[in-house]
Parts: sequence; C-alpha cells; structure tokens
Amino acid sequence: MGETRGVTGGGQRRAEVRGYALAMPVRFRGLTRREGLLWRGAAGWAEWSPFLDYSGAELVPWLRAADEAADRGWPAPVRDAVPVNCTVPAVGPEQAHAIVSRAVSGWGCRTAKVKVAERGQALADDLARCEAVRDALGPDGHLRVDANGGWELDAAEAAVRALDRYGLEYVEQPCWAVEDLAALRVRLARAGAPVPVAADESIRRADDPYRVVALDAADVAVLKVAPLGGVHAALEVAERIGLPVVVSSAVETSVGLAAGVALAAALSALPYACGLATTSLLDGDVVIDPLVPADGALPVRAVEVDEGRLAQHRMATADEASWSERLARTRALDEAAGSGRG
Repeated sequence: MGETRGVTGGGQRRAEVRGYALAMPVRFRGLTRREGLLWRGAAGWAEWSPFLDYSGAELVPWLRAADEAADRGWPAPVRDAVPVNCTVPAVGPEQAHAIVSRAVSGWGCRTAKVKVAERGQALADDLARCEAVRDALGPDGHLRVDANGGWELDAAEAAVRALDRYGLEYVEQPCWAVEDLAALRVRLARAGAPVPVAADESIRRADDPYRVVALDAADVAVLKVAPLGGVHAALEVAERIGLPVVVSSAVETSVGLAAGVALAAALSALPYACGLATTSLLDGDVVIDPLVPADGALPVRAVEVDEGRLAQHRMATADEASWSERLARTRALDEAAGSGRG
C-alpha cells in the first residue's frame, strides 16, 4: 500500500504506508486491539493511529503530528530522560498489585496512574484497586487516578474524597464539562480535601483548550502529541496554558511514543512523571529497541521499525485498505483547510 505525500520545500515522493494491529491483553478504555499506520520520512518514522471514535476534522491534528515526525522532526531536547508512571487498567486488586509491583521492581517506577470510574464498576472497585496500588507502591510512591470524565459532579466529589485516603497526587478528568471541573476544585477545597485536578479531554478534545484556565478549572494540563497536532503545536499549548504539564500517550507503539517523549524532553519544566510507559498495554511492538522504562524513566532517542516485528503484527489487508481510505479522506481535509488559510 502506498500514498503520495508532499515534502517540505516542494516535490512529491512515494512513501510506503503500512498498517499494524496489536492485541491488548487487558481491556483498556474499552479497547482490546490497537491499530494504526506507519511510514518513514526524511526526519524519521511516523505513526498515525487515531482512535476510531475520532472522525472528520478531529483526525487532522493526528495527521499533522505524523507528518511532523516524518518530515520536520522535533525540537532539541533539554533533558535526556523522561520520568514516567506505570498505568493500571480497571482490573481487580490482585492484578493491580501485580502490575505495580512489576513496574516498581522491573522499571523503577515510583508513580502509578489508576483507571477509575469504569463503566459497569462501582466506587468500591476503585477503592479496592487503589488500596492495592498504594500497598504495592509503598507510602512514598505517587498515586494518581484517571476517570476519563466518567463522573457527574456530585459523584466526583464523593469519589475523590473517598479515594484520597490513599493519598492522591491528582485526579485526572474527573468530570467531562469544564464547568464541573471548576466547581469540583472549589468543593474539594471547601471540604478540606484540595486534591489537584488535571485536565485531559478538556484540552485535547475541546474547541478552546484554554477554557480550563479561563474558568480556573485545572491545576495540571495533560497533553497528548497526536490530538494536539504534533510536538511543536503541543509545546505552544504548554506555553500558553501556563499550567504544570504531564505528557501522556495515546497507547501507541514506540513510534508514536517517541513523539510524546520528544515533547516531554523539550519542556522547560517537567514536575510530574509522564504517562508514556504504555507499551506494556500492547502485546508486542514494531521497533528494534522498544521504549521501555529503566530507573523510572524513558530515554530520549529515535526509534527504528523492525521489519520482522512489523510483518508479525501487520494489519489484515481489508483493514489496511479501510485505514488507507480514512487517511486519504483526512489528508484531503487537511489540504482543504490549508487552501482555506491561504
């Protein structure tokens, strides 16, 4: 499968675009398989893997991020390693304990992000999971929770106050609406439980990502490279938003993760561990030397696709054709938007 792509400075070249499909042994955010497209440009490898609930104009930033990786490259880093957290899906307490114990002993991670507010589960499940994670981390580890906007305001207040018995570093996207995030911060402060609130979806899926600042709705900004349009674009958001930043992944292969690492490496300040140690959520990878933490951090470096691994995890032909059509439609939207700006 191939596609004609523009190159900075004019001219055209043919870049082979190939699809991957990787199983996810533990369901994560409703996913049991991660898919996407890969291609190589003058600057390096690119990944385009927008979630299937993204459509239309929402896909364009993901494409711009991939084109940046392939053709432009990223800013110079100011650090050579990025501290990371381990990620705990909405699993039972025994499995949660095992995940964190492995991350502590094998990766040196001292921070865990725990999924909560999973559909079909109750607060009791979240409490049991967080209790197990706190036990595995020990008293000095950092525990943060991510609700993906799954709580209404009253439920969010009750849940955060209950979960804070395990010492929360922050709660990520507890409610969907920015107004509710702002109200929650006020409620928690008045209740004497001022757990910091981090905004994720309210930034990357918002028409105005800066409303979280205008409404005083967040203490931390969680930034993902692909949905924000690339490393340079995300850096601009970080500078303008004026909040401490946590860089997180979109559960990509190491090709996509490298962009997140590049963003984190270019930030002037990085006060929190980043959510970039997510290759463990996938059943394999497509690069020669996958990005895996050591001493609690990921190295800042380029990655190279392993042809054998890519062949092993190659997307089915019919799926690859469907993804190719999706990419072509998105590129047409991007080109139309560029013409409109011109």
